[in-house]
Amino acid sequence: MSNNEITNWTDADDAMVENAIRLGATRRDMLLMFLAGGIGLAAGGSLFARATSAIAATPVKGGHFKAAGWSSSTSDTLDPAKASLSTDYVRCCALYNRLTFLANGGTLQMELADSIESKDAKVWIVKLKSGVTFHDGKSLTSADVVYSLKRHLDEATGSKVNAIAKQMEQIKSLDPLTVEITLSAPNADLPTILAMHHFMIVQDGTTDFSKGIGTGAFKLERFEPGVRSLMSRNENYFKPGGAHVDSFEYFAISDDMARVNAVLSGDIHVGASIKPQSMRLLENAKGVEVVKSTSGNYTNLNFRMDMEPGSKMDLIEGVKSLFDRALIQKSVMRGLAEIANDQPISAMNIYHNADLKPRAFDPEKAKFHFKKGGLIGQTIPVVASDAATASVEMATVLQQAGSKIGMTFDIQRVPSDGYWSNYWLKAPVHFGNINPRPTPDILFSLLYASDAPWNESRYKSAKFDAMLLEARGELDTAKRKTIYGEMQTMVANEAGTVIPVYLSNVDAKQTKLKGLEPNPLGGQMGYAMAEYVWIEA
Repeated sequence: MSNNEITNWTDADDAMVENAIRLGATRRDMLLMFLAGGIGLAAGGSLFARATSAIAATPVKGGHFKAAGWSSSTSDTLDPAKASLSTDYVRCCALYNRLTFLANGGTLQMELADSIESKDAKVWIVKLKSGVTFHDGKSLTSADVVYSLKRHLDEATGSKVNAIAKQMEQIKSLDPLTVEITLSAPNADLPTILAMHHFMIVQDGTTDFSKGIGTGAFKLERFEPGVRSLMSRNENYFKPGGAHVDSFEYFAISDDMARVNAVLSGDIHVGASIKPQSMRLLENAKGVEVVKSTSGNYTNLNFRMDMEPGSKMDLIEGVKSLFDRALIQKSVMRGLAEIANDQPISAMNIYHNADLKPRAFDPEKAKFHFKKGGLIGQTIPVVASDAATASVEMATVLQQAGSKIGMTFDIQRVPSDGYWSNYWLKAPVHFGNINPRPTPDILFSLLYASDAPWNESRYKSAKFDAMLLEARGELDTAKRKTIYGEMQTMVANEAGTVIPVYLSNVDAKQTKLKGLEPNPLGGQMGYAMAEYVWIEA
């Protein structure tokens, strides 16, 4: 063997080197071993680098994974149907499974379902995987799926996706592992819709969700709403290999700086949704890195059109022209955002209407509308909170621009704790923060249909509702895009929601935590990170 060449090197030799590194061998130790075997420094260094890279890409078992989100509430829930906060989604993703899963890049994968097929996009046949068990040992059957989906149709459940689920006209079991779903009208998006966090499958007959019994990668050990949750690895998980970490602890640190410092100090492995203003702390920090994704989430200013002062359309029109979107993108978000056009379908979606241009920053036009509406001299209260990403900073940009044209916006900054329960959807003028959704149908059904559960501005349009149904049943992609394009224009011009930018989500993590990837459903790997990450020794 030449001093600088490697001959007859086998996979077994690679495995031996990788194992030695896992057991604690240093670079110096390995190079001495290579020299003793007649392998030169250059070749040995290459082998060491290759082995180290292989180890980094190979999940390892063990460790206690700790992560912190940015908001929590005493109304935190383990009922997937009622989940509304990211903290709810993270816990539900760890405890339960969906029929389908959206992976990195938007690729749809089967999860509890073995297949979901339809000949006409109206009648769908769901074949379940066999051998899947719940945490208590009960086998997954079609009865569990039927029960889980029908819960969303029962008004008493309080499901956050009731409006979406209503299209499921009939849900029935054909045999222990087969479910038939008949829709009221064709919808080619059904397999993607079933990947939403709310459509987790629970056990037939479940009414008490405090134990979190699901089929997921983790079993619940402790759950304290508004405080924390603790879980342990499900050793009988149906996916090969199961979760990598032994246990998972999740809680909220509402203060952004404190969340960053917790990552820097090593107290937590992941700090979710870091503000751009805190990025400087992370840029040169050792042992810490960020995962960025622009999935289409956004912070928006909502005017309830059924209450004063939002009932005045001139107020809404004026504010849309008074938001300096470029300033928000560059200064508030430090470039971690894309300018938006007041509707929820971002440029990352194939149905995005690129012809709908964002409102230009035009204080004179804004002043015209404020005068027309008799609003000059009035004080407009704006409820903002750190719970809604960058809302306080956006409100400040609006306030400063308003002061230059005689318009007064009173920023009422409220605590993160309880914001979603006490202010969102309720205050006359307030900020929201919407997580990404995979299809326009889901976003419009949740946020803008007349019966939408999260209709932030109480927008109502019979024409919009009819177009939503039309697009849902249209199998021609080009025609569907045309319909969705017009609906985006309607929202931008008629609804009381102002969406200045689409946000890039940033999760800070320790470098020794591996496997965290961007996901189309949002940060923290679409909130499903616990199952997929591992801690490098």
